[in-house]
Amino acid sequence: MAQRVLKIILPQNEKKLALEMLNSLENTIFWQEESSEQNFVVSLLTETENSEKIMDLFEGNYNSTVGFKLIVFPVEASIPRTDTKETEHSSPDNKKTKKNPLRISREELYADIVGSTDLSATFILLTILSTLVVSVGLLQNNVAVIIGAMVIAPFLGPNVALALSACLADIELAKNAGKTMTIGITITFLMSAVMGYLFKITPDIPEILTRTQAGVLDIILALASGSAGVLAFTTGMSSAVIGVMVAVALLPPLTTHGLLLGAGYPIEALGALSLFLTNIICINLAGVTTFYFQGVTPRVWWEAGKARTAAKITVFVWSLLLGVLFFLLFILKV
Repeated sequence: MAQRVLKIILPQNEKKLALEMLNSLENTIFWQEESSEQNFVVSLLTETENSEKIMDLFEGNYNSTVGFKLIVFPVEASIPRTDTKETEHSSPDNKKTKKNPLRISREELYADIVGSTDLSATFILLTILSTLVVSVGLLQNNVAVIIGAMVIAPFLGPNVALALSACLADIELAKNAGKTMTIGITITFLMSAVMGYLFKITPDIPEILTRTQAGVLDIILALASGSAGVLAFTTGMSSAVIGVMVAVALLPPLTTHGLLLGAGYPIEALGALSLFLTNIICINLAGVTTFYFQGVTPRVWWEAGKARTAAKITVFVWSLLLGVLFFLLFILKV
């Protein structure tokens, strides 16, 4: 995995203890930088998967210390090259220590995701544009245009943020993600309904017809999309391509629902809505589960316990909703 440089700023009277803490760390190179009469600065180079442990160590000791600051920088490359083979470290009694998760730190993850929950003009504009493009693609039965719309659709961030909020028990993050996603869904539905009313549309257009009912393969696709979306963030990968997977599961069926309802085909529109609901449930279920098994939890133990409970409840609720929907669609053939 990649590396990170952590820059730590502390008061001079904390220098001795901080250097002792750094000396106790494995696989970490550190060096002292410029200092002043009040503060000293030390930087360290470490593997990305170790950064969360180090950040938690210093935050736990110095969070209430005036003047404490910890800044994280990604590393493009370093010489000599890092051995990419996974190593196992042994403690003095020859027992293997617990491996660190192969993901970026909790704080980096939060910083990457929280911005995607902002209800900004850019989010609204991208939602409008992607809805217009996918509507045209569906009406023209043009797969290339539909794919183009999914590239610009901004639905990945809010869904991943909603899953993360459950694993961190962060109510504020959940509110912001839910609000942004709800408004995005509303914009897409209203715009597509108006276009369905204004333009001639029939349910037998192949690209529309394929999105008027949910199937087991659609559930598999949505689960894979949700898990891939989370992995894109937690491993520091580019989320641009992964965002297309989430948009595949959400934008076309939601737009199809609006087009058909606006054109006066309520039964077919209900089928498209069922596909959309199935997909959004599966994406969030897979997202929470992936975060949970990657060990994404709050730093302090009492918040971590609350977060584990919240994650389990969220998984249960999403699973229950999926079970009810599955029963209605595949057992009762609603």
